[in-house]
Amino acid sequence: MKLPNINIAFSTQAASAIARSEKGIVALIVKDAKANGGHILTSTTQIPSDLGAENQAYIERAFIGYVNPPKKVIVYVLKDDAANLTEALNYFATQAFDYLAGPRDITAAECTAVVAWIKEQRALGFIPKAVLPNTAADSEAIINFTSSGITNGTNTYTAAEYCSRIAGLIAGTPMTISCTYAALPEVTNVDRLPKSEMDDAIDDGKFIIFFDGEKVKVGRGISSLQTITADKGEAFKKIKIVEAIDMIRKDIKETAEDNYIGKYSNSYDNKCLLISAISGYFNGLEDDGILERGTSVVGIDIEAQETYLQSIGKDTTALTEQEIKTAATADKVFLQSTINILDAVEDISLNITI
Repeated sequence: MKLPNINIAFSTQAASAIARSEKGIVALIVKDAKANGGHILTSTTQIPSDLGAENQAYIERAFIGYVNPPKKVIVYVLKDDAANLTEALNYFATQAFDYLAGPRDITAAECTAVVAWIKEQRALGFIPKAVLPNTAADSEAIINFTSSGITNGTNTYTAAEYCSRIAGLIAGTPMTISCTYAALPEVTNVDRLPKSEMDDAIDDGKFIIFFDGEKVKVGRGISSLQTITADKGEAFKKIKIVEAIDMIRKDIKETAEDNYIGKYSNSYDNKCLLISAISGYFNGLEDDGILERGTSVVGIDIEAQETYLQSIGKDTTALTEQEIKTAATADKVFLQSTINILDAVEDISLNITI
């Protein structure tokens, strides 16, 4: 016997998929001689004053955000001679957050460890993501920030030193838009690339910022995902899409656990109660302009249900579709859903005839 669970799988076919996400929490790891341990901050005034100036500035950058600042920044301060990030990652395994950024001097080995930890947590059903410098993780949960020579006044920063800023920017992006072309008003310059090289970088899953002649802004809000499969299409390369999918998985899983699992007999009528609740949730997202109106469908997965019935020795050859749909399935519930999600405007083509 294992813990009961709900597996909610999303697939992208021709259409993009996106939905509302509960976000706005940044997790940061820093290394310092003082203030070791965890700190939950809701404003810059709560940053421990005994941290080194560079670490304080690293945390402050996370609070800048985009349209909104992140609603919370959780910081774990490792000892400055910590050999690895294990202690901090163990702490964050007990915290809810959206984006993790490592120390401002994070090493390649530490980036690899964070990637492995993020993938492990997501395999367990959690939804953390990370912003890492120069890390081609080929994962929808890892943002590969690669810009260099980031200048703010007289100070110049590496990609690693600005990962906290990018994590806060993404966390502060409202659900109805993407962070594509989000401006970083404090940045006065960045190492410049020709347009062809910027296009290639984005195609390679690199999150970059660039100078457009007036200001520095995000190139495109993408993850490091490169490998496309039947279950993870092109849409999964977009940060906005992944956040939405993560949010739907989290919301439906928690609602089912809190309100359905173990609380109802597994009758067809009670399955319909769950279907109705999920349908109402999707309708709410449609009303918010996040899902395409009138396109969300959820119901019994007839094929999966029939396969299960056959696996327990039931002959289904003479059963109608309705009989399969209403058949008892012990403690199992098989559902399927289709949603069409509204993406942000990112590419505009305008033909002008004179």
